[in-house]
Amino acid sequence: MPELPEVETIRQQLEALVSGAGILGGTVYLPKVIRQPSPEVFADLISNRKILSVTRRGKYLLFGLSGGYTLVIHLRMTGQLICEKEGAPPPRHTHLILHLERDRRLRFTDLRQFGRVWLLPASDTRSQAGMEKLGPEPLSPEFTETYFATRLKNSRRSLKPLLLDQQVVAGIGNIYADEALHHAGLHPNRRADGLNSREAKALYRAVKEVLREGVSHRGTSIRNYLDAEGRAGRHQDFLKVHNRAGRPCPRCGSTIEKIKCGGRGTCFCPSCQPNAR
Repeated sequence: MPELPEVETIRQQLEALVSGAGILGGTVYLPKVIRQPSPEVFADLISNRKILSVTRRGKYLLFGLSGGYTLVIHLRMTGQLICEKEGAPPPRHTHLILHLERDRRLRFTDLRQFGRVWLLPASDTRSQAGMEKLGPEPLSPEFTETYFATRLKNSRRSLKPLLLDQQVVAGIGNIYADEALHHAGLHPNRRADGLNSREAKALYRAVKEVLREGVSHRGTSIRNYLDAEGRAGRHQDFLKVHNRAGRPCPRCGSTIEKIKCGGRGTCFCPSCQPNAR
């Protein structure tokens, strides 16, 4: 699933590529991806609007449109949003195309068909698209060390599931949770309320650092992720533990292990990240 660095990479690219562009119309190939309004109304409402802004909230992309509407897209597990020239037949698993000025199109493709699209009045966007309960953005001033330490202290959950909870912090998924825990030297099964102040600070800093690194490398391409220009990211070449089970830890040389934690496959170094206490 595209996580914060991947979605932020797409946002930054689309901000440069489509901000100010007019939408000539939309073609819906898979109606179920349009959550609101109906696909027929969507195609009518999206036409002849201008893209005024491209922003992000957690893993959601938000396009501010003229006329007081917001287009919201969540890529879920395998969604791709690519800006390209018109002309070539759309590839398989293309579910939506927005036709833009200057012979361009914005193509939404999704192998697993879990991605979703909303076109909503700007005043109603967050509640209707499910964003009202999202926690703070981890790269924003609202994500403070005090806030994070308090959430850790008040939780009896293991660290990995807590980091994946979008109500605690928005945008972290399996990749960057594994990487942050390794960076901080913390076992994924450690209970959150068992961390001391030094460990809590280390995890807070690790979260911010691994996300910034992911953005700097245009995201992680392990399976389906492509950026808005149709290119794979580079951060998979810099991962320390995620997707590296059976390989040596780059820090200490111990063999990286994979376990289930909170129902999710989780990679960690048993030497750098001591057993849960």
